[in-house]
Amino acid sequence: MKSKKFQSVSAKCFKVLVHLFTFAFLLAVAGCAVPQVPSRVIYEDPVNFVRLEPDPFFLPEWPPSANSHPALISPGEMGDILKGFIVREHRPWLLVKILGEAPWEPAFRDEEIALLVPRLSEALAQAKPDERVTYYLSQPQTSIKREITSGGIYVKDNQLHFILGNRRIMYGIPAYGMVYDRRYPMRPTAAKGFDIRFDQTTAVVTEESSIWDQLLGWEKDEMVIDLRKLVPSPSLAFSQLPLGRVRATSDCVTSTLIALSSPVCATSEFQPVLYYL
Repeated sequence: MKSKKFQSVSAKCFKVLVHLFTFAFLLAVAGCAVPQVPSRVIYEDPVNFVRLEPDPFFLPEWPPSANSHPALISPGEMGDILKGFIVREHRPWLLVKILGEAPWEPAFRDEEIALLVPRLSEALAQAKPDERVTYYLSQPQTSIKREITSGGIYVKDNQLHFILGNRRIMYGIPAYGMVYDRRYPMRPTAAKGFDIRFDQTTAVVTEESSIWDQLLGWEKDEMVIDLRKLVPSPSLAFSQLPLGRVRATSDCVTSTLIALSSPVCATSEFQPVLYYL
């Protein structure tokens, strides 16, 4: 009798242990699951993409945090902007003493610019005030390595914010776990080994960060270009309307700078803030 009772208790304990183990396993799997980053895809192929992602610095209760989207920049003008970015690779101290600093070179290859230009223009035209445009370019080298170039752009208050998170970085694809380079294209996968400049230095906006920004991790690693100071200045029409639609026609825009405070165009549903030609 005692033997049967012992076997019954043992069986119940075994079932409880099985359920606990299963529950712990499911929790572990859920904890290791790759978090989903909400995004809207503008362009994607097996190795490249351009998409719209939520801006982590946007706060609905703080209107100044909204981006000036949608923004219209033609592909030709976008190409001129991307060609204006140049970089210089860092060299070890001894190599600098022997050969000097590395030369400045274009940030993007010609084929990369050809791929990005129309997609970035389209993405900015579709972007909402709470979104940023991200881009990702890769060239597979082996089955476990690829060269990546990635970053993001957004427009705010007549200024184009440009982020080059990675440039021709050799990224080792992990055998398991999260693939960070595609999931977070604006974040560097390694310490940045280059300096970046824009050829039209008068259009570059210098942003100063406080010690608190550095300590709290609020410092932004980006280059800011004043679109009004570009030569020639790009034709830019942008709106801060939440629906993400722009109203701009030749009947509405006739001067270099028009500040609209009341409906002027044929449709009165939208009120663009500023137009630049």
